[in-house]
Amino acid sequence: MRHTVYLSLMLAIFWLLNSGHFSLLMISLGILSIFFVLYIAHRMDVLDHESQPLHLTLKLPAYLVWLIKEIILSNITVVKHIWFDNKAISPAMQVINISQATDVGKVIYANSITLTPGTVSVELEGGKITVHALLSESLKKLEAGEMDRRVTELEK
Repeated sequence: MRHTVYLSLMLAIFWLLNSGHFSLLMISLGILSIFFVLYIAHRMDVLDHESQPLHLTLKLPAYLVWLIKEIILSNITVVKHIWFDNKAISPAMQVINISQATDVGKVIYANSITLTPGTVSVELEGGKITVHALLSESLKKLEAGEMDRRVTELEK
């Protein structure tokens, strides 16, 4: 029930932001559309803690701020190595252990790695993730576990 209410609120906000019209007809069509989407979601049985991760709502903004900072710092590092010291590029691939318990946490971690310039998540299987990095120092940074720890805190 909680996930249904959350989804309906998000759909209503999305509808109002995109519509911009507040006439009786538009509001009625919006409500009708929301009920139709909720009906389909219930029939498909997709309203659960993974499709609507409510537990992430409060912690996610702080994580996103940290991730944006890491993306900017990684951008600077990659550009510096490519423009000024091309010989310092040392591509490497490594399997890294992860500590996330849920599938959502594992996917957030893998996507965070891929969003960070110079690193790509190649394979995610069980408690391990294969990462390709343009710079071997990026793998050392991942092994240190700061991003892993933050994603684990996020999923709790």
